[in-house]
Amino acid sequence: MLSFVNKAKWNAWSTLGNLPKDTARQNYVDLAASLVSSQSLNQGKTSSNDRNSEYENLIVTKEGNITKIMLNRPTKKNCINPKMYNEIILALEAAGKDDSLLTVITGNGDYYCSGDDLSEVAKVVPDEIEKKIEARTTLLRKFVAHFIDFPKLLVAVVNGPAVGIAVTLLPLFDIVYATDRATFHTPFTQLGLRPEACSSYTFPKIMSPLKAIEMLIFGRKLTAQEAYAQGLVTEVFPDSIFQKEVWTRLKTYSQLPQKTMMSSKQLIRNFEKETLHRVNVEECALLGESLQNSDDHLNALVNFLNRKSKL
Repeated sequence: MLSFVNKAKWNAWSTLGNLPKDTARQNYVDLAASLVSSQSLNQGKTSSNDRNSEYENLIVTKEGNITKIMLNRPTKKNCINPKMYNEIILALEAAGKDDSLLTVITGNGDYYCSGDDLSEVAKVVPDEIEKKIEARTTLLRKFVAHFIDFPKLLVAVVNGPAVGIAVTLLPLFDIVYATDRATFHTPFTQLGLRPEACSSYTFPKIMSPLKAIEMLIFGRKLTAQEAYAQGLVTEVFPDSIFQKEVWTRLKTYSQLPQKTMMSSKQLIRNFEKETLHRVNVEECALLGESLQNSDDHLNALVNFLNRKSKL
């Protein structure tokens, strides 16, 4: 591509000999700029295509200073299976190293994310239960740690209902924008599970212990406006203008001084990193114990899958 551009520049310059000097120079500059612009565009497309070839369940794109990670299992309400957990980890690692300023996570379709893919759990044979539980909790701990340590500004664009870990992760984001048709549900007790993604620490801190217990233990589902009132969401937009308003605002933010924004985030977040990692480890350990030593989760899972099969 570089050889082509250089050759085109030379040919262009050679053909300008009969024009006035100033006109020839300007024509040459215009042509060279258009060729370099075309080269950059083609390189960007190739990079984007190469990036997405790594993912089965995500669409990762970059526009200007914004990297967008879109959860892409719309027919499954963007629920997260183990492969998708690993893909999100890889996407966050790549976004943390690229030259973007903001990283945005959103969902494809009507749902933002419906939490864990519980159908995956049902496939586990009895002899593999202990091994699978250990693998699951290890993956979860690694997954949440990537959100705790993410170095750039991290934005959740909640385009629809959010369930489970899609909700508990939100305090680890720096901005959370939601459509007014979004809901926020953490039905852990109903599924025989315990809080995750540091929510046992972050939720009481954000919304008071009383409100946190109502969500995390009793499974109260919040509307977008209620989530905003509790401090879980930064701002709520009418669904009809949600995408336009959010992306207009994010493009404006992405033009702010990068080093200043990143250092400010580190200043705000670094004081709690050690605590969050400790909470993450403790939550995953307790989750593993509860899955191995209790029939609550198994019974709840069977009931959930039976209800789902009748829909």
